[in-house]
Amino acid sequence: MRLTGLLGIEHPIIQGPFGGGLSSVALASAVSNAGGLGSFGAHVLHPTAITGLVRDLRAATTRPFAVNLWVPHAGEGDPIDPTPHIARLAPLYRRLGVEPPALPVAPDFTEQVDALLAAAPPVISFVMGVPPRWVLDSAHDKGITVIGTATTVDEAIALERAGVDAVVASGSDAGGHRGAFLRPVEQSLVGTFSLVPQVVDAVGSPVVAAGGIADRRGVRAALALGADGVQIGTGFLATRESNAGDVHKAMLHSDAAKVTVLTRLFSGRTARGIHNGLVRELAAHEDEVPPYPVQSGLMQPLRRAAAERGLADYVSLWAGQAAPLTASRSAKDYFKELVGT
Repeated sequence: MRLTGLLGIEHPIIQGPFGGGLSSVALASAVSNAGGLGSFGAHVLHPTAITGLVRDLRAATTRPFAVNLWVPHAGEGDPIDPTPHIARLAPLYRRLGVEPPALPVAPDFTEQVDALLAAAPPVISFVMGVPPRWVLDSAHDKGITVIGTATTVDEAIALERAGVDAVVASGSDAGGHRGAFLRPVEQSLVGTFSLVPQVVDAVGSPVVAAGGIADRRGVRAALALGADGVQIGTGFLATRESNAGDVHKAMLHSDAAKVTVLTRLFSGRTARGIHNGLVRELAAHEDEVPPYPVQSGLMQPLRRAAAERGLADYVSLWAGQAAPLTASRSAKDYFKELVGT
């Protein structure tokens, strides 16, 4: 198949990259060693950490793997007065016994890319936008394969025109952060099995289906619609090797996982997760929270304290709409099920 040849893998299965500390070298290497493409979400890492990450991945697997970055949005990083936003969260800080944090300083995207290109992983993937031309040119000069992520047909076309090697068609079923970049998220919510055949018809690059795929049936369905492969996030997030906390994994296998919502409350960017107490409590403030990375930083002490105490109502429980199909097992066993061996 085109995708396996492009990536140098045995099976057309990519493990979705998890940001915010949910990725692990153990998971990415397990998927790569099984014949797929393991991935690591590195958007929160500073350049020196990215260098070390690629070194650790190379030590854990001799097979191809991917490192993922977020393309920054205009205005992110602009000065913001945190006072009203801290005041909004003050009752939660008191409830969990934590102090408001200092405003975060997000890693510089250009410095991240420079470090990643210098480390030269086999594959770099991007979400949230089209990587700059110089990034694509430099990656290709080094023999690095570049994958872009689209939530609409127009985004897929823009990515192909820019020169990415493969396009992930990420449907609205997918868990975690939505990557819309040409139109607002609310205007870019296309279900995976509506999106995939339209993207296949619109671009000539290999297309990877993502969102709502958690078992062998979903893999077969995506391939039947013309996809060259699949990217699976929540299913791998539930495996023992992922860095998701115990409370997060437990919720993926609970009845609560039957209801997921799109929310900006945890990070300032829209993401799909399990409906919990914090989302209900702050629902009226969805449009008031500051953008990423400010909101993410303000929520960090709450998330950390809640995870340590097993309080699911205050944790960002990222999950796709196929979460009820997941199970706790090793990544190797899960991969075997996906490929039918």
